[in-house]
Amino acid sequence: MNRRNFLKMTAVAGAVVAVSPAVPLGLEAKAQPKKRSFEEALKEITKGKKPVESQKVKLIAPSIAENGAVVPVKVEVVEPIENVKAIHIMADKNFDPWTCSVHLTPQNGKPYFSTRIRLAKTMNVYAIAELKDGSFIMAKKPVKVTIGGCG
Repeated sequence: MNRRNFLKMTAVAGAVVAVSPAVPLGLEAKAQPKKRSFEEALKEITKGKKPVESQKVKLIAPSIAENGAVVPVKVEVVEPIENVKAIHIMADKNFDPWTCSVHLTPQNGKPYFSTRIRLAKTMNVYAIAELKDGSFIMAKKPVKVTIGGCG
């Protein structure tokens, strides 16, 4: 086979695929994801336990975010690393409020992490620390999201 024949056959095959009707391949259409409430997501994280607001969880986020797509968030838990199992970030009015989770081990050094999250609009951001004894402590901060930096 030479190059011209190969290109002709490739073009013919591409044209056939382009004009042929869509052939179902036995794949079912995926259902749209269900919007989950803040309470449902919180219950899933805490297994029904109520987190207690605590000064031991330090949540650092801007009061006003100019771009809701990239909001910087830092969380530090003032506890020995051996006592902290995980840190969860939640945003109460997002489509899925459970934004991210970080599971920690003593090799992490200290219970701290920093990330960027997406906020759909102005809402409260929560940092929930899961402790080894099964309890949960949290901090909350309201973040105002502006369009283009205009309040």
